[in-house]
Amino acid sequence: MYKYLITLLIAAAVPCVAAEKLTVGFSQIGAESAWRTANTDSIKSEAAKRGIELKFADAQQKQENQIKALRSFIAQNVDVIAFSPVVETGWEPVLREIKRAGIPVVLSDRAVKVSDPSLFVTFIGSDFVEEGRRAGQWLVEKTKGKAVIAELVGTPGSAPAVDRKKGFEEAIAAQPGMKIIKSQSGDFTRAKGKEVMETFLKSPEGKQITVLYAHNDDMALGAIQAIEEAGLKPGTDIIIVSIDGVRGAFVAMVTGKLNCTVECNPMIGSQLFDIIKKVAAGQPVPKRIAVEEGVFDQSTAAAALPTRKY
Repeated sequence: MYKYLITLLIAAAVPCVAAEKLTVGFSQIGAESAWRTANTDSIKSEAAKRGIELKFADAQQKQENQIKALRSFIAQNVDVIAFSPVVETGWEPVLREIKRAGIPVVLSDRAVKVSDPSLFVTFIGSDFVEEGRRAGQWLVEKTKGKAVIAELVGTPGSAPAVDRKKGFEEAIAAQPGMKIIKSQSGDFTRAKGKEVMETFLKSPEGKQITVLYAHNDDMALGAIQAIEEAGLKPGTDIIIVSIDGVRGAFVAMVTGKLNCTVECNPMIGSQLFDIIKKVAAGQPVPKRIAVEEGVFDQSTAAAALPTRKY
């Protein structure tokens, strides 16, 4: 009888243990691009697949919204906080609050600049400097070192905008025949990319532009519209190289309107939650975890298009 009661007690306890869920607070930058939407879908679907309770907050590209969300996660006593920071700086106060609450932080997609590296456990994401460098290297080869370049920059102060510019400039630095004559933020959005490109083309230097370097595909796709409306042929009259590798960019390459895209893989949900699970369990993880990516141009676009998931 005693053994029977013990068995019943154990059986009754099992559902309680199984019912315990990992709770993760995730603050996303927004929905400014097809890349970001795919990134969000990857994270949400992976959390659902694993039975993780995900507290998701959309910052709508505003740092103040993101800071409010992080403080809300503290109040909700989540197990782990993960977020993609809108910009690199200004996070130390809230990160110190999170640390005092004993909640580990995982950075996703974008990094932060802080004086104390212990304020976050790890950063998983792309090497933005290398992405910019690859775009520049491809362009040097394509143009044989001669180009008059217009640049559509991402959100000012954001890690990808800063790093993609840095990497690109490093790649073309040894080429005296390559010069950036226009550089302005398009906020990573298609509408702003179109608007800024229209301004570039109407400027006194507009007719000199032979190349467009866009920090993401959405801005490039907006710029393509502006180029066409100006009576020019994108991909021919103006060579276009951009970053992200979204499906729309592959379609544009197949139709000859975009020349090259450097991949920035948004489908990191599985890898992210593998890390979060280890962090929640107190297991050691690398401080920096990179995502594997490639470079695609018109010669490979058609073959790769069917495999694009975003």
